[in-house]
Amino acid sequence: MPGHSDIDKKYQAALYIRLSKEDGDKEESNSVSNQRDLIYSFLEDKGDIQVCEEKVDDGYSGVGFDRPALNSMLEDVKQGKINCIIVKDLSRFGRNYIETGRYIQQIFPFMGVRFIAINDHYDSGHMDSQADNMLLPFKNLMNDSYSRDISIKVRSQIEVRQKRGDYTGSFPVYGYFRDQERKGKLVIDPVAAEVVRDIFDMRIKGCNNRRIADYLNEHGIPSPMEYKMLLHWRYTTSFKLKPQAKWSSMAVERILKNEIYTGAMVQGKEKTLNYKVKKRIKVSKEDWIRVEHTHEAIIAKEDFAIVQKRMLRDTRTAPGGTKLHLFSGFLRCGGCGGNMVRKKIRSAKGEYCYYICSSNKNDTSVCSSHRIREDGLSRAVLEMLRTHLFLIITMDELKEMIGKLPLQEREAQRRCRQLEERRKELTRYQKLKISVYEDYKEALLTKREYLEMKEDYEGSCRQMEKAIETLEREVCSLVKESRLHSPWIERLKERGTISELDRGLLAMTVEEIIVMDSEHIQVHFQYQDEFQIVRQAMKEG
Repeated sequence: MPGHSDIDKKYQAALYIRLSKEDGDKEESNSVSNQRDLIYSFLEDKGDIQVCEEKVDDGYSGVGFDRPALNSMLEDVKQGKINCIIVKDLSRFGRNYIETGRYIQQIFPFMGVRFIAINDHYDSGHMDSQADNMLLPFKNLMNDSYSRDISIKVRSQIEVRQKRGDYTGSFPVYGYFRDQERKGKLVIDPVAAEVVRDIFDMRIKGCNNRRIADYLNEHGIPSPMEYKMLLHWRYTTSFKLKPQAKWSSMAVERILKNEIYTGAMVQGKEKTLNYKVKKRIKVSKEDWIRVEHTHEAIIAKEDFAIVQKRMLRDTRTAPGGTKLHLFSGFLRCGGCGGNMVRKKIRSAKGEYCYYICSSNKNDTSVCSSHRIREDGLSRAVLEMLRTHLFLIITMDELKEMIGKLPLQEREAQRRCRQLEERRKELTRYQKLKISVYEDYKEALLTKREYLEMKEDYEGSCRQMEKAIETLEREVCSLVKESRLHSPWIERLKERGTISELDRGLLAMTVEEIIVMDSEHIQVHFQYQDEFQIVRQAMKEG
């Protein structure tokens, strides 16, 4: 550092240092300490420069110019505190060709600021010819192009890892930890996973999102954001509005809609437009990257599907209530197809509830009431459900027949299509592996870059080969045995005789209930097609 005797030097200088792995910076040569040492070494014989401040942006890409230390330095320039900026090279100041050129060739000269890029031999205070001015745009363009190439490589590697089923997020999803032994894999966090199970269980039983959030807050359960803080993760988010983040309806909904809890890895839901624009945009659902069975599931797929259907239904509660009514969201009018509305009647004989068509309630000319009492509806649905459960249990005796059904053939065909896609992906990764070797031979990639990309593609090949083997076994298995059994059917069997209805049971079994009138209803059960196939097989047998 220059001594006090140099205070009256002509130029009041700021040292600007930047380091970013995102730009492909090599830490050995571009570390903060190395940049600092190089600049001070350069200044040893520069008697006309006084160092006033040092600005460091560690971990910020050179593509954008919204960097805290850079903004602070430019503010000092505006206030006249600084009239000289020194960097190791042009890329440290910025990699954006247009913006970097605008500052160096227009803004700084206009404000009388001397700019020095040591390794590029550029010093705006000692330019004897126009040669440096002509060369400068080309250097900036090369830095911009290098940043673009790095961005493409990084994106490509992330996509490869996502298609391989690796988790690429900065922090694991609530309910999981990073696997310390297998890079990119997740393992269940037993504490948070229990909360996730409770959330799904409460939703199936009829609690809406607001009630679930209130319950979690009442019981002092840390929200996902607070839980990350308790684990001492360096976590920041735009969702946190208060010093202590509590559970909210939205936080509960994000968990209920996240398919990762079923053991499937779904990524690539957002992307940036390009390497210069960091704003993220939504990706259409069909283009998401989905890989099944990448980690242990917390929630059964059947329960997840039930919750998604329930969330599409009416989730209103009575004023002051905490749970949905038993039939809320299940009832449809047999005349117009609209929802049925619950009404409560008080009379001399007591209190009872009934349902009427919502269209009729608003306009009697649109549809008839299709009125039905709640107690009678409950008895009818309970009896139909008992009969349905009896048929499910009887199906156990038909296992040897089910292997011949069309359901099996459709499933086998679907797996065959998946098998063909996995084989195509394997061929693609094998070609990519060859192409990076050719790029390395032509000196387009460094040895380190080549080895990293080669390892990624080899890992993808192994993943695809494993997936192909699994699918081949499943196709063979589908030909020989039944695929009709599922965990929710087993849970129904465990219940044995059903004595009363509850919302969890309805959510597990019923798709919708059509009310024709007070004496006629139709109950559409889930997986109705599969049961029809089995019944047809029974008749043919």
